[in-house]
Amino acid sequence: MNSTLVRNLLVRGMLAGLAAGVFALAVAYFLGEPLVDRAIGFEEAHAPAHGHEAELVSRGLQSTAGLATGVLLYGVAFGGIAALAYCFALGRVGRFSPRATALLLSGGALLAVYVVPFLKYPANPPAVGDPDTIGRRTTLYFLMMLLGVLLAIAATLLGKRLARGLGTWWATVAAVAAFVLAIGLAYAFLPAVDEVPAGFPATVLWRFRLCALAVQTTLWSGFGLLFGELAERLPTPGPATSTAPARPVAAPRRPA
Repeated sequence: MNSTLVRNLLVRGMLAGLAAGVFALAVAYFLGEPLVDRAIGFEEAHAPAHGHEAELVSRGLQSTAGLATGVLLYGVAFGGIAALAYCFALGRVGRFSPRATALLLSGGALLAVYVVPFLKYPANPPAVGDPDTIGRRTTLYFLMMLLGVLLAIAATLLGKRLARGLGTWWATVAAVAAFVLAIGLAYAFLPAVDEVPAGFPATVLWRFRLCALAVQTTLWSGFGLLFGELAERLPTPGPATSTAPARPVAAPRRPA
């Protein structure tokens, strides 16, 4: 794949990530922000009287411009990374069309980058989590994310190797089973984190986590659909034409 095609796919990936980020932003704003407000209300109601500090950034700015900046930049960044991964995966994971490859890639990214660490260390609203352990919790989360990506790549390579002897169907089953087993072992050995304060509304916590999952699902499914369409319309370089010189054509004879 030449550099021009890679650059075009990278630009389209970032644009698709930006557009998908707009949809994810709508989900985060309309579904997530009311839950954040309720969690902040719980935190303020249970904070000590002398524990209130002046806000560096107002809550209104956080829930609008701050939220939009974070989600859109996230979409652009991961869209570019996914586009580069698409350049590598195209034609290597199977004989799929650009649309199908983009959807498979976005689904795999959602699973490995978000769902796998989310099931072990789910997202928490404000007032949930000890500020003194934020470094440890962040390290564990990114470690689980790294394991998810590496194990997903290993499962893909395993499936391709087993397909030669078992066929595509059973090779896929074996690769998925190996992936699930490895993730389960990682869940068992990594420490759990449970810092939900007493009295925190369970419905708020549950809905916030579902909303966080919905935001990521919207982002990655939207990216897969949009980027797949853009990649499908991008002309791929055709076969090289022969550079051999053409035979000279004999000049017609003049009549005597």
